[in-house]
Amino acid sequence: MNLGFVLMGLVAGIFGGFFGIGGAVVMVPCLVFLFGFSQHQAQGTTLAAMIPPIGLLAALKYYSQGHVKVVPAMLIALGFFFGGYLGSILVGKVSEMMLKKMFGFFLLAMSFRLIFFK
Repeated sequence: MNLGFVLMGLVAGIFGGFFGIGGAVVMVPCLVFLFGFSQHQAQGTTLAAMIPPIGLLAALKYYSQGHVKVVPAMLIALGFFFGGYLGSILVGKVSEMMLKKMFGFFLLAMSFRLIFFK
């Protein structure tokens, strides 16, 4: 399971570096749907994973309320660190039009999943 958290962080980092999106767009749904976290735990753990760049105060508040799983947050941060770099390399190989279409499809697919499924 620990490898799953690292891989999720890596994918979130790639999408972050590739699309310029926040990791939470990827990490929160993955933690809920793939790892069985509650919405609060997923949001708190995601914030804790992104402490170096953002979210320190919000993550501390979630932590004080018992909504942060520390080890998964650290492992996600590890994958996210390297994934962001990899995504920023990969995006240079994609045309602007293709990138716009890929980004739109990604957001549409995530929205559909969040709206119509548990």
